[in-house]
Amino acid sequence: MKKLLIVSMIASVTAFGAVAQTSTTSPMPAPKAEADKNAPLPGANSFTEGQAKSRLEANGYSDVTGLKKDKDGVWKGMATNAGAKVNVSVDYRGNIVRH
Repeated sequence: MKKLLIVSMIASVTAFGAVAQTSTTSPMPAPKAEADKNAPLPGANSFTEGQAKSRLEANGYSDVTGLKKDKDGVWKGMATNAGAKVNVSVDYRGNIVRH
């Protein structure tokens, strides 16, 4: 009976260790932007102009120009996407909206 208890405890500790080792602390790549249906959302935007531009570029936009933060904290500018020049917005949550 004592051996069974010891084996059971070892199995529990080993199983817990295996679960604990499956977690990771490496940063995940930025997901492709899926805009909130109400975006662009007003709010205190902590993105810098460079970060807003990088977010657009990571989501398939190029030639990003004229980014300016409006009174609602939304970055707005122009970019090229699929060969077309479009107006774009990046809100405080990182939502990208093509206008």
